[in-house]
Parts: sequence; C-alpha cells; structure tokens
Amino acid sequence: MPGTPETPQAALQVSDAPSPRRLLSTEKVYKGRIWDVVSDSFQLSETGESLTRDYIDHPGAVAVLPMNDAGEVLLIRQYRHPVGMDLWEIPAGLLDVEGEEFVAGAARELAEEADLAAGEWNVLVDFFNSPGSSSEAIRIYLARGLTEVPHHERHERTDEEAEIEFHWIALDDAVASVLEGRLHNPSAVVGILAVAAAKADGFGGLRPADAPWPAHPSQR
Repeated sequence: MPGTPETPQAALQVSDAPSPRRLLSTEKVYKGRIWDVVSDSFQLSETGESLTRDYIDHPGAVAVLPMNDAGEVLLIRQYRHPVGMDLWEIPAGLLDVEGEEFVAGAARELAEEADLAAGEWNVLVDFFNSPGSSSEAIRIYLARGLTEVPHHERHERTDEEAEIEFHWIALDDAVASVLEGRLHNPSAVVGILAVAAAKADGFGGLRPADAPWPAHPSQR
C-alpha cells in the first residue's frame, strides 16, 4: 500500500522519473538571443483534453562549487539585470558547445570565470531550475585540488563578467548566508547546502564526474 502523509512508507525510494505523454503539436513561438520559447500541446491521458504550455527551451547548464584545501568555497559577485541586483554566485554557464562533455564544460566555466583549474571533480547535485516554465537542467560539480590558470592563458571577461569579484568564504558562513536569506542565486544556494550535507560523510557519497545525467535535455 503506498505511503500517505499519515502512514509514511520508509522503504519507498523517492526518485523523479520520465513520464511520457502524448504530444499533439509543438511550435517555436519566440526565438531569442540565447534561448527560445516553445509552445506544446499535449494530453495527460489518452482520453484527456488537450493542454497547452509555453516554456523556455534551454540547452542546460553546469555550475561549479570550488573548494580549497582549507575547506573554503569560492563565491563570485556578478550583476544580474532581470532582478537588478549584484548576486553572489558560483561559476556557471550554458552547455552551448556542441559535443562538449558536461564536466569539460564545467572546467571551461571554472577557468573563464574564476581563473582556476581543478584536479579532482565530483558531481555534487542535479536539479531543474524552474521546471514549470523551463527545460533547463543544471548539474553542479564540486571542484577540489585547485590551481590558478597562468596569467597568459586566462580568459578575457567582457560585459557583466568584466565586473566579477571573488570571495573565499568558510563553508559554515556560506550556509549561514543562505539560511539567513542573504544569498539568492539558485546554483549557489543548492550547491552550498549540498556540499555541507556531503561533508558530513567525508564526501564519500558523491558521484564521479562522469556519472550519467538522464535529466539533461539531450538525454531525455
């Protein structure tokens, strides 16, 4: 008998799963500079009526939580125009290079936004940024064994990225910043809380860097 709020089923493994539905039509209704808006009509059941949903068709993204040997994590401050705020974030970017492996994209973003390379990579957590309005899937990696990218090899940051500032912060202080409502970037919030949980068992439960990612749009 399935568990209910009154009678929880302790043995139930909670896991998201694919749920194919009958797609009646799909149309690109807006083509943007970075992502498009798609309108799909579908049925929840074979006899159900047609539903239409518009959503952002997103290539997915990766983010990186860099951790140094002292156990501090790196945050970067960047202006985000839609919310009109300077946000403390972690290095992140779109998976928009055709054929690029996920962890290679993460390493590229770490080098471009933080001038760092990492010798040890693990998958920290996967999540959907806004599954009611976007197909965007994000994978956050934990990067350790850090070294600086030589000056002559560093990426030239432009536009909003030209204003990036760096700050190393103790993990406990980063967690407090999340819980006190002082950090708002989703990848930073999720990554900080996930790495704090992972630290409890010495990071032994983390997945390898090449772990499957079935929730990414290219794999669905």
